[in-house]
Amino acid sequence: MIRSACLIFNPIAGQSDPAQDLAKIRALLEPEMELEILSTTKTVDADQLAYNAVQRGVEALIASGGDGTLSATAAALVGTDIPLGVISRGTANAFANALGIPDSIEAACATILAGETKKVDAAYCNGKPMLLLAGIGFEAETVEQADRTSKNRLGMLAYILAGVKQLGQLPAFDAEIETDDQIIQVSASAITVANAAPPTSILAQGPAGVIFDDGLLDLTVVAPRNVAGAIAASYHLLQSALTGNATERDDIGYLRAKRLKVSTQPPQKVVLDGELIGTTPIELECVPQGLTIFAPSAPETVIEEKLDGLPNLVVVSKAQLESEDDEKSSEVR
Repeated sequence: MIRSACLIFNPIAGQSDPAQDLAKIRALLEPEMELEILSTTKTVDADQLAYNAVQRGVEALIASGGDGTLSATAAALVGTDIPLGVISRGTANAFANALGIPDSIEAACATILAGETKKVDAAYCNGKPMLLLAGIGFEAETVEQADRTSKNRLGMLAYILAGVKQLGQLPAFDAEIETDDQIIQVSASAITVANAAPPTSILAQGPAGVIFDDGLLDLTVVAPRNVAGAIAASYHLLQSALTGNATERDDIGYLRAKRLKVSTQPPQKVVLDGELIGTTPIELECVPQGLTIFAPSAPETVIEEKLDGLPNLVVVSKAQLESEDDEKSSEVR
């Protein structure tokens, strides 16, 4: 049982009353531990508060807010043994759902007080910490459409409506995906690279369950040929998430790798843990067992690789490329 913790609290997260939320958290936690409370402001972000707390040598960090607050706080703990407690109060609560952490205040506080911890993977995307996923194309456009005003007014419905609007446009792009041992060229409408993802992040669900403690990132390519195909692909990905069975469609592919580089033509918008960060290309690397969290144990799943059937697919192993280069060098000599 931890004796003290620093609570980073975002007062503008979600749609509930922040004063009541904070009072409830304090009532649940303070009888059991000494709690230092720090609130984010317009000028002071969660990551700044978290890094300062780590430098002071806190025993544990607890984050309460939306996915942005939770991810920013967690980023400061990557590579340390300081445990993270999660109290979700956002719109999607993807971070908690992905890691099997309850998303009610009462249950989340009970999880923290129980003291059970586990190690999970973290990642970096273009040098920025990534706890959940990076979305290219469709997902990034959807997040941009679901603005703060819409999320405050409609909650999760804002994301659904934005997604429906994007389905009607369905732009495609050419992509090159480079791993440690192969280079893949493909046409796609969405590419998602996930470290962890809840079932609601359907564009990450090609492998049917993203493993968040295996030292690998999970990439899903969605390449529907028309709007009807996009709707069907979305349905099958949702079924994959719900049943745990990997999807078997020619317009959906997936693979796992520790390191990835994704380039597109034309450049595509990129959303990282729910926030737009710019455009492709992106480079990603997993940090195995990089984060300690308060969370109950979860069952393991098995993921296979599937790329066959994707449009304009070209896969070349790096070993083959190196062999061809050696042959050319021999001919020159």
